[in-house]
Amino acid sequence: MSKILSFPVPSGRGGPLRPPDPSRPTLSEAWATSSHDAGVAGFVLAVLERPGPILWVQDRLSLREIGTPYARSLSRPIIHVRACRVADALQAMEAGLHCGTLSGVIGDVWGEALRVDFTATKRLAMRAERAGVPCWLVRRGGAPGLSAARTRWRIASLPSAPDPWDAGAPGPARWRAELFRARDGRTGTWIATDDGARSNGGLEGAPHRLRLVPDHGDGPVVDPSAARG
Repeated sequence: MSKILSFPVPSGRGGPLRPPDPSRPTLSEAWATSSHDAGVAGFVLAVLERPGPILWVQDRLSLREIGTPYARSLSRPIIHVRACRVADALQAMEAGLHCGTLSGVIGDVWGEALRVDFTATKRLAMRAERAGVPCWLVRRGGAPGLSAARTRWRIASLPSAPDPWDAGAPGPARWRAELFRARDGRTGTWIATDDGARSNGGLEGAPHRLRLVPDHGDGPVVDPSAARG
């Protein structure tokens, strides 16, 4: 099952045209730009395209601050683990990465968790790559420190795209995805959209594909020289 991403034009900022594949089986981090922005979890779920259940591990502070995922709204089964300590959450994630039938492992950790250091993230990265299972650390309420994650993203929710059938209804979810660290040095900012397409030929219950287009930022509406003319 191949991942389909959309990159119609270069970013125009000297950034890369094509980011590293966010669905590859390794350790990635997603940092929420706002501590209570739930969109970061939506971005990670849109990235995890493989069939199979998702192991979702939360530490105590994450459970208290943002609550638990509402599994009934998702198209795939969720194996939810409540961990009292960050160390327990990391151990549960490592154990899950031994199971190659999972579509992904998500670790939801709140704040400046000292246990999530370079050694812990290196272990997760190696386990994920050995098992061929994508692993994501979702981080809120803290600042990025030293990590062995292969890619590190900052995710912010954006207004949804227009609904194709009802202009007054919310359409596909959108995020501003900033890749601020990558193992191969490629960084940049994109607008990510869950385009609603099914990656297995349209079968109900399949995960959505993620479309990424470069974020150009705000620019002048009219060319100043043309305006003077």
